[in-house]
Amino acid sequence: QVQLVESGGGLVQAGGSLRLSCAASSRTFSSYFMMSWFRQAPGKEREFVAAVTRSGFATYYGDSVKGRFTISRDNAKNTVYLQMNSLKLEDTAVYYCAVVRAWAPGAPATVAYDYWGQGTQVTVSS
Repeated sequence: QVQLVESGGGLVQAGGSLRLSCAASSRTFSSYFMMSWFRQAPGKEREFVAAVTRSGFATYYGDSVKGRFTISRDNAKNTVYLQMNSLKLEDTAVYYCAVVRAWAPGAPATVAYDYWGQGTQVTVSS
């Protein structure tokens, strides 16, 4: 069982920045095929935010965050990050990290993820 623990959420004004972290308990973190961030706002469906592959060189973003958010991973620290800049009110949500341990068919937004974190709240105020 892999535990994923998100941190870094909080309250920020529109236009501000936050960096989320997701620490994994597994020693095999560096071998994980893909690490991703999703979010879910009240009353809305879960939304794909960003994904990064094993090497860290390939990244994918949801349309609503392109150009504002950056995903990265540090395999030495078993951690994936989400740098969020130019935050908007509509970015308010609970943010979850998720992992795909081995290659699986499907796009980052729809592939079957093996583990999920508990989530961290991000609230953007005006």
